[in-house]
Amino acid sequence: MSKKLFLVGLVLLMTACNTNQSVVRTSKSNQPKASEPVVQRVKKPIYRPATAKSGGVTSQKSTSNPVVNNASSEILEATTRVKVTTEMVLAYIEKYKNIAKENMVNTGIPASITLGQAILESGAGTGPLSVQANNHFGIKCHKEWTGPSIRYTDDAENECFRKYEEPSGSFKDHSYFLTSRPRYASLFQLGKDDYAAWARGLKAAGYATDPKYPEKLIGLIERYQLSKYDAEVLGKSYVASTPKEITYSEEVQKYTVVKGDTLYSISKRFNITIEELKRKNNMLDNTLSLGQTIIVK
Repeated sequence: MSKKLFLVGLVLLMTACNTNQSVVRTSKSNQPKASEPVVQRVKKPIYRPATAKSGGVTSQKSTSNPVVNNASSEILEATTRVKVTTEMVLAYIEKYKNIAKENMVNTGIPASITLGQAILESGAGTGPLSVQANNHFGIKCHKEWTGPSIRYTDDAENECFRKYEEPSGSFKDHSYFLTSRPRYASLFQLGKDDYAAWARGLKAAGYATDPKYPEKLIGLIERYQLSKYDAEVLGKSYVASTPKEITYSEEVQKYTVVKGDTLYSISKRFNITIEELKRKNNMLDNTLSLGQTIIVK
């Protein structure tokens, strides 16, 4: 080997030793070695739950009470003129049915009557008296009441109504109210499962001034099958009936104000509350004018 070739080899060797880069051997083949595992990347499918065609929202039909339509568009107009959905009424029944059944055991008042009246009087718990005073039956103070009270305009201005700490107190007081007054004594001669007779008996005894009160009460009981709770208390079998539609369509009737008329006197004449008179006629106060025409029905 010549001296020149020796020197060139020495320089190359020294350069390779001083470099920081590793020597990488590349293979002409791109195939992995047999000893190395083969890793494959697979895209996972995206899970998209099936949705209903309308709005992409999946809906389920309730099977707890197949004869009552749970559609949110259905409404019930109670005596307090508070409109509520069918779902709200069903939730109200579920919340207070056991109290009504317990009161039936203790007093003999049908649970269906208690629940039906509560729904009517309180607007399924949304009426002003039930919200502000836990009074679900519109029971006024009367002279014997010594508990808390609230002022509310009903048949007359600023009438005294009973106030309770809890709704359950209102339910129990309703039972005591019926059992302690002689005018309701005839009701307890009726069958405990004869809700229709009880509804008519309540009107005859003067519980409500609304001439349609029995029909409204019976309609509610049948629509929401409240009599099944009577059957449960009495240990009888219950057969579901087809509910009837409840309608409150009324003719518009007008009255012309004459000398001496007041909202109170007009409300008594046409069996309507002062609050309802004001609502129907968009009145902000109790002022009337001679010759004024107002809607009374």
